[in-house]
This record gives sequence, C-alpha cells and structure tokens, in this order.
Amino acid sequence: MTVIAMWAHPRAVSTAFLRMMAERGDVTVVHEPLVLLTDHGEVSVPGPDGSTVVLRSPGELLAHLAALGEERPVFFKDTLEYHYQHLFDHPERIAGFRHTFIVRDPARAIASHHAVKPEVTCSEIGYEHQWDLFELAWKTTGERPVVVRAERLLADPAGVVSAYCERVGLPYVPEALNWQPGERAEWRPNRRWHLDVMASSAFRAPEREYAVTVDNDERLRSFHEHHLPYYERLIEHAL
Repeated sequence: MTVIAMWAHPRAVSTAFLRMMAERGDVTVVHEPLVLLTDHGEVSVPGPDGSTVVLRSPGELLAHLAALGEERPVFFKDTLEYHYQHLFDHPERIAGFRHTFIVRDPARAIASHHAVKPEVTCSEIGYEHQWDLFELAWKTTGERPVVVRAERLLADPAGVVSAYCERVGLPYVPEALNWQPGERAEWRPNRRWHLDVMASSAFRAPEREYAVTVDNDERLRSFHEHHLPYYERLIEHAL
C-alpha cells in the first residue's frame, strides 16, 4: 500500500503542491478530504474504477484511502485548521501511510489567512495541530515524517520536489513542475481558498502585500507568538 499524506496549515502553498502531484498522471490525488468532510458533512473522492464515492465519516474515508493505495499510489493533502480527533483515537488507521508536512513562515501565512477569513481564530492557524500530528505520525509509524519548507520549495522547486519524491518512494517527474492554469472540480466547495493556485502554472513566490499583518495587528501578533514555537520545531526536520 502506498498512501502519501501531506499535512499543511492553511496558506502553506499546499494546493500548488497537490496540483503538481496531479500533473504527474501516475498518482491518485485526493484534495482535503478531512476538511471537506468536517465543513460539509460528506466528501466526494475517487473510486477504484474511476467513479466518485461519497463518504460521510473519517473511518470510512481512511479505509477507502488505504484501499485505493493498494491499486496505485495515492497522494492526499489536508489542512489542519481542525484537530482531527479521530486520528488520535485510531492511530492504527494511519500507521501504514507515509506522512509529510509543509510549512510556511507564519507571519506571511497568518496575514494571508486573515485576508481570506478575517474572523480566523488562533487555533485555526494550524501549526499547533501540525506539531501534535507530526509527533503522532512519528510515534505511530516509527519513521520521522518529511517536512517541506514552502520558501525552499518556491526558490528551488526541482531540488525540493526531487528530494521529496526520493523520500516518499516516487519517481521524480520534472515535467510536472509546470501545469495549465484553471480550476479543478474538487476545489469548488471551498473555492475562495484556491484562487491563487487556479491562476498559477508553476511554483511562484506570491508578490502580494497585506494590509493587516502580525506587525500592525495585535490579535494577529498574538496568533504568531502562540504558533511560532511549533513552526520552529517543525522546520528542524525540514528537507
């Protein structure tokens, strides 16, 4: 079984990474199934025969991903604005997965998150949830998860993706580093979060400036102070 999980905090360039994985053509890609299940009560995911399957519980979902991974490699990514308690209650269900994480400088990620969702709460920033899951994955699998730094990915896509593929047991496909802009059907339920990647054709450093940042907003600054230690622990393990 090959199921590769990428666990991200929101605004970590993770959807662009998923888009690159989809461009390969040799991997079944599943977009944010736990987020969509939590937000909407159900999630549509690929079936083994190319159909679409609707699932309504985390247990069903994890079992389905494992079954798909017996047919061909599966890559799924999820964001950790939520603490998915099911994973901690049933770690055996993710023990056979290969766990990877992607992190971005929290000052930039928090400003970007606030720009999309001004009512964001501290826990939804996600780094604390990431660290908790990093420790769980390491303990459950006995293998240290792979960590990608978004800034390195944007600066050297070929180098980082090649190293990532080597660590997770996939061949490196350089042609997948470029793709056609456009929307994917699985992005539509939470579309507002994916506008940047819809307009992209490769990994590119965003040039946007934000009006509200950790430097000029006390609430965002408190979020940054809370999550920075978890980010610093994660990047100690980065590629």
